[in-house]
Amino acid sequence: MTTLPHIDGLVAPRSVAVVGATNDVTRIGGRPIAAMLHAGYGGRIFPVNPKRDAIQGLPCYAGIDALPEAPEAALIAVPAKLVPETIEALGQKGCMAATLFSAGFAETGAEGEAAQRDLLAIAGRHGMRLLGPNTLGVYNVDIGYYGTFSSSLDTGYPKPGNIGIASQSGAFGAHLGALARDRGLGCSVLITTGNEADITVADAIRWMAESETTDVICTYMEAINDAPALLEALDIARDAGKPVLALKSGRSAVGAQAAASHTASLTGDAVVADAVLSAHGAIMLRDPETMMDIAYAASKTVFPTRHSLGIITVSGGAGIVASDEAERVGLPMPPMPDEAQTRLKELLPYSSAVNPLDCTAQALNDPSLLESFTHTALEDGGYGAVLCFLTYVAGSEAMSDAILKAIAPLREAYPDRIIAFCALGASKILSRYDDAGILIFNDPCRAVRALDAVLRLGAIGAEARPVRPAPISVTLPPASPDEAAAKAILAEAGIAGAPELAVHDAEEAVRAAEDLGYPVVLKILSPDILHKSDIGAVRLNLGDAGGVRAAHDAILDAVKSDAPDAAINGVLVAKQLSGGVECLMGVNCDPAFGPVAVFGLGGIFVELLNDVAVKACPFGPEAAREMILSIRGAAILQGARGRPPADIDALAQMLSRIAVFAASAGDRLKSIDLNPVMAMPEGQGAYALDAVIELAEQEGEDGAD
Repeated sequence: MTTLPHIDGLVAPRSVAVVGATNDVTRIGGRPIAAMLHAGYGGRIFPVNPKRDAIQGLPCYAGIDALPEAPEAALIAVPAKLVPETIEALGQKGCMAATLFSAGFAETGAEGEAAQRDLLAIAGRHGMRLLGPNTLGVYNVDIGYYGTFSSSLDTGYPKPGNIGIASQSGAFGAHLGALARDRGLGCSVLITTGNEADITVADAIRWMAESETTDVICTYMEAINDAPALLEALDIARDAGKPVLALKSGRSAVGAQAAASHTASLTGDAVVADAVLSAHGAIMLRDPETMMDIAYAASKTVFPTRHSLGIITVSGGAGIVASDEAERVGLPMPPMPDEAQTRLKELLPYSSAVNPLDCTAQALNDPSLLESFTHTALEDGGYGAVLCFLTYVAGSEAMSDAILKAIAPLREAYPDRIIAFCALGASKILSRYDDAGILIFNDPCRAVRALDAVLRLGAIGAEARPVRPAPISVTLPPASPDEAAAKAILAEAGIAGAPELAVHDAEEAVRAAEDLGYPVVLKILSPDILHKSDIGAVRLNLGDAGGVRAAHDAILDAVKSDAPDAAINGVLVAKQLSGGVECLMGVNCDPAFGPVAVFGLGGIFVELLNDVAVKACPFGPEAAREMILSIRGAAILQGARGRPPADIDALAQMLSRIAVFAASAGDRLKSIDLNPVMAMPEGQGAYALDAVIELAEQEGEDGAD
């Protein structure tokens, strides 16, 4: 789906028509008007209802054609059957943007999908942008615009600020807005996209990325309906230095089914979505609480480039708890330099000056100790962030002046670093620290997780964007090839296989084995049999001619018994390699993101531990190497327990080449499976021992796509 990038008329309109307006402020057609009047919206509001002369103190118009001017936006709150004529009338009037509260379209099934396509066609004829159907709408606190019927406003209005929320779900998006409000965060913009007939969550993210007032973007997604637009929006946000905090649902089987029925869209694989969106700068999250913690920290717009944490504490136990969490999430806590430790020990002999830095309860009697320890951590430790565990002490009215006097100057002296407190107390006291630019958390583990995310954002921003490898020329056969043909195709892309020969009888198999050298492997050669070992069509460790003859005949008998209709192209005789580490790599073509590469160790490591790395294609050898070393079992490749290290460079080259091949192969490629790949000891290469390429068949009599 290709959409225009700008949706200003929906998010910041200067005039709005409310079609289906009512005096009842509890109904869908009444809530937006009441909210805008309450918030002092400065634009013009045009209620439309043929049965009323006035609504909520505003002149009411009998129909859209009676409006005194073309509204910049419209809110549609009429039954589904009246929506097409409403959009047509708005288009003829010159309205360029409409929010469709009305439900009863694609979320209801095939008939609703067809009706939704008709709406889009009508709007398209007039150049009108559509939000929804089945959306909760939009609010923009900065101008008092509430194009929404959310009942979350009954419990309070959002605070202005630099956080924006883009959500496919209306109710959950409003819930996130209410969480932000209750947390005291300023969230000026909420855009809920509903069925996404036209405007998607990608459009909403892009609008916020290009906004001058939004610095942090929170997004909730169920389905990805326009992957290229979404990735482009994420890239724009990253280039603008604006973090995107993403919560993607549909991870469980039950969750995925609910997401599909709710949004009338297919949900892509969650692992793939995490990998691809993360590669474009999104911070993938699992819960709203963490999202709000990170949004709070990021809203200060301080993103240190040093991904490291120093902890200063008045409690040894709290320092250990925070350190444990830092290790769990991968946030480095380097020790203080020896010279700095010596100075701090001279200042307070019974302190711990390594990291965490325990200045003990003595800092309560002498706040200058807190200042000295914090200053030393920032200056000599060089940490990107310093977390001070001060608990209820910082919440003490008697202590707060002294603590602020000690720490506020450091906040000003190190504007490119983060200073955070873990503190408890009345909000009126804790807010003083926040006003001074010091982050406030009530839990050390939540603080560590939020700081880790913000520090990673700073590190990402400092990195150079990877160069995308150039495509290569790929020629695919009309149908899925057998193993030998698949390896020949991949060999043209520089992907090496084990030495092997295709044969058509037992004696030819013996001659091939003698040419290759024993031991050898025999396996059936058929495009119809993907899992050869499952039916006994693979034989290993064959060391002589008699064994080869027997294996050849046994393989053909097994195929005749278990796959009698399979096309047989012969038997493959391959040199059996040993002494390396078995891996797997391949490509699956995701319905949303296209070809995505997978790497893992072979055998039980994948089946039992689900230890794989995933990355969108294409990418170069350096990115492939990072991918390989990111799996939990990477130590096995690096020479664990006295084993020689595997040829990781050769693995990286192969993984990169298969990624470039897949990205260049076109839409007919469905999957590639290299399993196993034998990674030989360092310097001896890597070889694909089996290869499967699955293709969509060509269409048309002439063989063209």
